[in-house]
Amino acid sequence: MPELTKRQPTSTQNQEVVSRWRRHRRCVALARAQLRKTLADWGMAEVEFAAVAVLSELVANAVVHARVPPGREIRTRFVPLDGGVRIEVHDASDEPPVPRVPDQSGGYGLTLVSGLSDRWGVEKRRGVGKYVWAVVTAGTGAE
Repeated sequence: MPELTKRQPTSTQNQEVVSRWRRHRRCVALARAQLRKTLADWGMAEVEFAAVAVLSELVANAVVHARVPPGREIRTRFVPLDGGVRIEVHDASDEPPVPRVPDQSGGYGLTLVSGLSDRWGVEKRRGVGKYVWAVVTAGTGAE
């Protein structure tokens, strides 16, 4: 089985954690495990439930919906905030995620992200692609 992360996560002086992942469904679980460890290291267990759920949706969306050439990676970035975390998921697609009306075929992902985060949004990257970000703090769905 090919390695799903291309390089080890990096931390900067302000403790942000950045990783690159191959666009594969298995990277969702690996990214979740990394976020759990990161939040434990930061002493932020109170936001784990909501943060992990938000990350799962954002990475899964990048894997499933980002229409990009083979070999393009997904990047995750976790930044500690006062009482919470900023989660970013970068991909090489310029198409923003489109919230859908949930039904039996799906469409619950961005509704869940909205409900579990303080705020979220989409930004263009310099160069190719976009990143979807969300801020999760202890006061938002983090039970």
